[in-house]
Amino acid sequence: MLRILLTRRWVILTLVFFVLIPVMYLLGMWQFHRYQQTNVGNQLISQNLSAKPVPIGSLSRPGATVPGSERYRSVTATGHYDIAHQFVVRHRTDAAGDTIGYYVVTPLITADGDAVLVNRGWVDPGNTTGDQYPKVPGAPSGTVTVTGLLQPDETTAVSGIRDVKGLPDRQFMLINSVQQAAHQPEPVVAGYLQLESTSPKAPAGDSAELVPLPNNNDSSSMAVVGKGVHLPYAVQWWLFALLVPIAWGSLLRREVKDRERKAVVAEKKAAFLAAQQARAGRPAGRPAEVPAESVSDTPEETVGAPAGATGE
Repeated sequence: MLRILLTRRWVILTLVFFVLIPVMYLLGMWQFHRYQQTNVGNQLISQNLSAKPVPIGSLSRPGATVPGSERYRSVTATGHYDIAHQFVVRHRTDAAGDTIGYYVVTPLITADGDAVLVNRGWVDPGNTTGDQYPKVPGAPSGTVTVTGLLQPDETTAVSGIRDVKGLPDRQFMLINSVQQAAHQPEPVVAGYLQLESTSPKAPAGDSAELVPLPNNNDSSSMAVVGKGVHLPYAVQWWLFALLVPIAWGSLLRREVKDRERKAVVAEKKAAFLAAQQARAGRPAGRPAEVPAESVSDTPEETVGAPAGATGE
C-alpha cells in the first residue's frame, strides 16, 4: 500500500482530495451564515408586516435613504394623484409569475407638497409593443389615503435589473426616487409605497393587480429568498466533506485489490508455463535441446562424394 501511495498519481490524487475537505467545510459555513442572516431578515419582515401603519413622513423624506430595516413597514400617505407624471416600469411579472408586463407608478402629492411614488400594481402589456405606452387603469380623483408597504429605492446593485437608458417616454426599468427627482416637479420622498389599499376605495376600473405581499411560509418569495435553502446546502457541503476521505479510502482499496489480482494472475501464468516446460522434458526457463536422434549418422567419408564415384 505504501508503494502505491508514493506513486506520482496517488500523491496528486491525495493532495486534491484533502484540499477539498476544508474548501467544502468553508462553503458549508458560508451557507450556514446565509441561513442565519435570512432568519434574522425574515423575523424583521414579519415584525414590519404586523406593525401598525404609520405616516410615511415619519420614516422617509425627500433626499433621505430608506434603510433595509424599514422595508415592508406598513405606512400611509394622504394626498391626490398626479396623473400627468405617472410612469410605468418595464419587465415586471404578474402575481403568478407567468406574464411579463408593467408596474404602474403614480406620484401622490401630499399636503406638504412632496411626491410619494405609489406602485399601484401590475398591468398586462396587451397588444402594445415595447415602444408604446401601455393601457393603464385611471387613478382615483380627489383626496385619497393610501396604505402600503414602504420599499427602498430599487437599484441595479440590489435588484440585479439593468437600468437601460433611452427608453420611450414615461417608461423606466427601476422605481427610484433619485432618478424620478429629475422628472417630477415636486420633491420626491425617498423609496416608494407598494399599494395595499385606498380610502375611499377605488373603483374596480381604477385598480391594477396589486403586488402580492411577501409570505414568510413561501420559500419562493423575494422577501424570504433562501429560506429553507441555505441550511440544506450547508449540510450538503459538510456531508461532501465527510465523504471525501471515504471516497479516497475506497479508491485506495480498489487499487490494492486490482494489483493483488494482477499479481495472482501473473503467478498462475508463470506456474502454468513452468508446468508446460516440465511436461516437455526440460527445466523451466531453459531452451529446448535438439534430440541426438536428429543428428545424421552418415559416414563422414561419404559425405560430399562426387556423383558416380565407384572406388575402383
